Amino acid sequence: MTAPAAPVHSPSPTQTAGLGDNVPRYTSYPTAPHFHPGVDAVTVRGWMNALEGDDEISLYVHIPYCDRLCWFCACHTKQTRHYAPVATFLRSLHKEIETVGRLVSGRGRVRAVHFGGGSPTMLKPEDILMLGKALRDRFDFLDDASLSVEIDPNDMDEGRLDAFAAIGMTRASLGVQDFDPRVQKAINREQSFALTKGIVDAVRARGVLSVNLDLLYGLPHQTCESVAVTVAQALTLAPDRLALFGYAHVPWFKKHQTMIDEAWLPDSAARLAQSQLAARLIVDAGYEALGLDHFARPQDMLAVAARAGKIRRNFQGYTEDQCETLIGLGPSSISRYRQGHAQNIVATGEYEKVVNSGRLAIARGVEFSLDDLARGWIIERLMCNFTFSAAELVKRFGAVGQTLLCEASRLAIGGAGQLLRLDGENFVVPQESRPLVRTVAAKFDKYLNNGTGRHSLAV
Repeated sequence: MTAPAAPVHSPSPTQTAGLGDNVPRYTSYPTAPHFHPGVDAVTVRGWMNALEGDDEISLYVHIPYCDRLCWFCACHTKQTRHYAPVATFLRSLHKEIETVGRLVSGRGRVRAVHFGGGSPTMLKPEDILMLGKALRDRFDFLDDASLSVEIDPNDMDEGRLDAFAAIGMTRASLGVQDFDPRVQKAINREQSFALTKGIVDAVRARGVLSVNLDLLYGLPHQTCESVAVTVAQALTLAPDRLALFGYAHVPWFKKHQTMIDEAWLPDSAARLAQSQLAARLIVDAGYEALGLDHFARPQDMLAVAARAGKIRRNFQGYTEDQCETLIGLGPSSISRYRQGHAQNIVATGEYEKVVNSGRLAIARGVEFSLDDLARGWIIERLMCNFTFSAAELVKRFGAVGQTLLCEASRLAIGGAGQLLRLDGENFVVPQESRPLVRTVAAKFDKYLNNGTGRHSLAV
């Protein structure tokens, strides 16, 4: 299956009503607001025990600290100018790695590791080396396992670059957001193009073959003109991948976002124009559009996976990672097992207390029903490929799939027909409506109106 082209056409007036919808990003289903404490450490131990020896697993390592707080950020992190809290946390993280490694010993091999945060690049070089060693000592790594690192260029120096290279970094993901100084000042993320270029060159000099740049639209003071300049600068760095995210303004969830004056933010129509202009410029430069907001060079593994119909979506976004099991380490991290999702305790102090006692730090989660799996499959296919097969839905999920097929048919011929259409045996999001794919996915989310969770704009 070939990945559809970039969503660069403006939606019709009928469809623009969806621009102001607040819907989940659908990096999981059910989404995190619907996790509950009924899934606990005992539950997750059982899920770990069900892993089999030849299972391939991914690891996500969450570092919940930054040395500065970017006001646009919605991640679980905290600012510290002192390293002592980070060192204390790392001792607990090593304890969790020991506990989890013992529980899954002999039941899985690591295919991929992703360091996120927070800022994993604020760790001292010696701590990076110790963390890499601990993971390899406690888990069985495949010889060709990948290791991705989220990089804040402001943190990096030769020692940190050497340390990440030494533990096997294969992919570097650099946060850029925007190169306009006025925008950077408004989001408290000042970072020059020269600094970014220097880090891109440095990771490549150390043998890293895949470099990703993260860009944002919808930020304060952004215009189509300024976004175009940032995209042009980013393209001169020849990244292997680009991610183009919409800024999620959620001040009710992250209080530091109140530092951003809402009068500075573009409206929904301007956000759409910015996203479509940026997408068009990236595609015109020879990149393939993947899902809602990712782009890759045709030879990149993500693009290859997309052309084969194997692109996936998880908590880190779009990925070629096919592992059914993703184990999260660190406070707030989310795991996915065949049986369900589980999230660690968010508060760092409480997390440290629990893992230091040798227990799993599970706070909540959700166990999948067959209906959850079927709806999650539809949502992932829509988010990745803008289409799903009616025949495959029924083949995979039987009577539950047949029920959802009827639901999809009603949507396609009803009021949502502008957003979802039946083309042969496939349900398809029309080209002009693909910027609203999150809104389409939400039509299959049975939990969406049953909780108190609030979400960001669809575009």
